[in-house]
Amino acid sequence: MAKYIKKEMPDLRGNGTTKAYYRMKTWNRLEYDEFLKRFHSMHRAFEKGIIDGVLTAFAEQLAYELGNGYSVKIAGLGTFSTKLGVSEDKEMDDFGEGTTKRNASSIKVTGVSFRTDKELVRGINRNCDLERGGEDRLRKSKFTEAERIEKAHQFLQENGFMRIPDYVKLTGLSYSTASRELLRFAADPSTGIVSQGRKSSKLYLLSTES
Repeated sequence: MAKYIKKEMPDLRGNGTTKAYYRMKTWNRLEYDEFLKRFHSMHRAFEKGIIDGVLTAFAEQLAYELGNGYSVKIAGLGTFSTKLGVSEDKEMDDFGEGTTKRNASSIKVTGVSFRTDKELVRGINRNCDLERGGEDRLRKSKFTEAERIEKAHQFLQENGFMRIPDYVKLTGLSYSTASRELLRFAADPSTGIVSQGRKSSKLYLLSTES
């Protein structure tokens, strides 16, 4: 039986109240071999090797069509389309005068978007018998925002740079909340904190501007 978790959302509007949303509690990730075994057990009319071959061929054909500029709609499943970005060692360009223009060698596929078919959602609901699985509450810091900024400044003065786990230890915030807060600080010049790098290599530094 599936379970759902009631998860507390941070106060994004600053009015002192939090919101809740619900997510499915995941027991474990179903690896391909186990999925194939369960698939075969429910569809005995097809040999296991045939199912494996069809799924492999499907993935290869999907990659081929997406790589050639098509989006692919599978009835009862959904629509697949590609997402593009620049290479990790490059930065996005813009339409301003004098900016560096990226050529094709700098652009690559960074992911695949999937828009779910409504029939798949209906099928999941038909097979889903939910029960309550508990709550996931936010970890709140005992420090005010001004105190957290001051602690970040002290850490940066002593260490030169700061990562998200460092800020988590300083403030007691959860990782996701700390990440969002640091992004907000870096976008606000008044905090005196700036960011450098991307994704897992992102660092936070003291601003050199007076």
